[in-house]
Amino acid sequence: MGTRATAGTCLEALVKMAVPLLREAERRGPRTGPGAKPVIPDWLIGVLIMVGVLKRRKSKSAQCRFFSDPGNRQRIAEAAGCDAFPSRSTFFRRYKRAQALFRTAIRLQGEKAIAAGLADPEVVAADKSLIAARGPLWHKRDRQAGRIPKGLHGVDRESTWGCSQHDGWVQGYSFEVVVTATAGSIVFPLLASADTASAKETQAFREKIAALSDNTHCVLVDSGY
Repeated sequence: MGTRATAGTCLEALVKMAVPLLREAERRGPRTGPGAKPVIPDWLIGVLIMVGVLKRRKSKSAQCRFFSDPGNRQRIAEAAGCDAFPSRSTFFRRYKRAQALFRTAIRLQGEKAIAAGLADPEVVAADKSLIAARGPLWHKRDRQAGRIPKGLHGVDRESTWGCSQHDGWVQGYSFEVVVTATAGSIVFPLLASADTASAKETQAFREKIAALSDNTHCVLVDSGY
């Protein structure tokens, strides 16, 4: 954690800071099974997704178009230290695999912050938030029947319905974050995950318990847990 980002940090600097974490995350979760190692490493896919999100590109296509631009590609290549980029089909095919990479990278970042004394994990807070999917609503009855009504185009088939006291019913996805909440300490993300909107808080958080710091004594959650 020798380098820290502040408001206004340029994109190139953020990429340079993220690359070591993503590389280490890939090393800790290596590919298994037959077949040759891919030419494009998983950590680079993660960098491209991160850049796309920071640039507010909300779809895989928009993110792909951004890093396909010659000027943007050169900036990313110089910051990440790479000279090969994925094709559109490769980027789309391996997009989902990046979730595990980000989960590990966020955990590693949290561990580094604790070790450096930047964050105090004695008290942590966990919460789940819902994000609406893009496209039209696909109601439960039609979803269960596998039927898309006539005239309904662009349905996100991977999204699900979820409900929260804050958002009500939402068709889409969810993310859960565990942050430090010790009085007098900064709020720092320690663990995170993403899922569909129907994912249960009890299950999502149960999978994170083993990764909590040994110094964590109290966990703050709402009634959903």
